[in-house]
Amino acid sequence: MSGPTAARPPEAGAAQKADRLLSLDAFRGLTIAGMILVNNPGSWSHVYPLLSHAEWHGWTPTDLIFPYFLFILGVAIPFSFHRRLDAGAARRDLFTHVVRRALTIVALGFLMRLFPDFHVSGMRWPGVLQRIGVVYLAAAGLYLVCGRNARAAWTGGLLLGYWAAMTLVPVPGDVAGDLSPEGNLAAWVDRALMDGHLYQGTWDPEGILSTLPAIGTSLLGIFTGEWLLSGRSPEALTRGLAGAGAVLVPVGLAWGMVFPINKALWTSSYVVFTAGTALLLFGLVYWVVDVRRRRGPWLTPFLVYGTNAIAVFVLSGLMTRLLGRVHVGGAEGPSLYTWIYRSFFQSWAGDRNGSLAFAACYVLLWLALMTPLYRRRIFIKV
Repeated sequence: MSGPTAARPPEAGAAQKADRLLSLDAFRGLTIAGMILVNNPGSWSHVYPLLSHAEWHGWTPTDLIFPYFLFILGVAIPFSFHRRLDAGAARRDLFTHVVRRALTIVALGFLMRLFPDFHVSGMRWPGVLQRIGVVYLAAAGLYLVCGRNARAAWTGGLLLGYWAAMTLVPVPGDVAGDLSPEGNLAAWVDRALMDGHLYQGTWDPEGILSTLPAIGTSLLGIFTGEWLLSGRSPEALTRGLAGAGAVLVPVGLAWGMVFPINKALWTSSYVVFTAGTALLLFGLVYWVVDVRRRRGPWLTPFLVYGTNAIAVFVLSGLMTRLLGRVHVGGAEGPSLYTWIYRSFFQSWAGDRNGSLAFAACYVLLWLALMTPLYRRRIFIKV
């Protein structure tokens, strides 16, 4: 993390900075707010199904959140680099910056995993930020070293190659095409390389092999960013976003008939389907915010979250872990996290509604904490 930097924030209704889309910040903010909401229920035993991941195959709105962030990560890459490249910046220097940033994100992921006990033995190695760092390194690296056609080939190769590997390569001692939680090829690779350091013991939703198609998610975002920088009219850009989304969603659903949509496996059909829904939703946000310029106070909360996205994700996660370590009434008492939920939410709203109310208030709490930074033009760059 490079530390706070002072820069003029993209105020709603103000003149837009060159090459910056308020809609992209807003879409990122919506995604991060969704992450915080679903990651922090009052009780994991009382969560509405729409706010939980699908048990295995299939999807819920919660399963769209992480791929949306990786898609947004890809959209932002051309905006980050094209002006510097046009100005003559060396691609090697830009790649060095990419490597540093990727390593920082991965390190933050390990910090969130270790805090506050810092017990390394048996620590889970994969994680959300670890995947973000690796995907950013690969996607940004391909943007810097490959042309559009080569990146298209990489995207197709990653998705088709992953499909072939998961369905045609037999796991040692088993058969090919087993997509069960423990029997699939990705789980076998994770056990072979990270046994004892996995989220579910025998498999991990952010494992090694499934990170390859996740790179494809960000590459599709890069194509979207290049489309937005193509110089076409705002109306044509919007039609392109909506049209691409309208194609990818049914393609993903159709592919899912033979290679099921599955977030934990990050299947190729899941990549195509979630990218399609991201294009449709982002296209709507782009149309409202940057084309029709319908801006106002309603937009500010999304910009608050979207301009300090990684920072608020890390800080909110650290606070959650800390609240889970502090106990009320002695070591045998409930954690402070659980005590707050039971005392201030479950007591009047019941189990599920109280759990949801707790999560919603947690989102509002971090909105309140991050708003002063936004107002003071302080952005914690990672």
